[in-house]
Amino acid sequence: MKTAFIVVLGLLIMGMVASVSASDMDDMVGTWTWEGYTVEVVRCEATGVCATVTAGPNNVGMKMIKSTPVKKDVSFVGQVVNPKNGKVYDSKIIMAGSNSWHLSGCTSSGKCSSGDFFRVK
Repeated sequence: MKTAFIVVLGLLIMGMVASVSASDMDDMVGTWTWEGYTVEVVRCEATGVCATVTAGPNNVGMKMIKSTPVKKDVSFVGQVVNPKNGKVYDSKIIMAGSNSWHLSGCTSSGKCSSGDFFRVK
């Protein structure tokens, strides 16, 4: 019984990883919310995708993506600016599904942050 559970759990995890690994930067395109901010993500030449803060308590108009996100395993890695404090984070983005993604990262001074973005449209 315990072995069957572990096998089923392993298959579920493999299915989730396969689903996430199939994602690409086009999956990021859209309008997203995060902790009181609205972020518009579009395809662009500069970094592949560009993310602009369109609403929030501060830094409206800020361009969040500072380097081209690079696919690494089931995530993308690159430099992202946090609109709360304007600091650049070496970040990892994991698509949690078609309507959400998780971003986590740390600044060069070791300050870390993370959050979940949810699709508005």
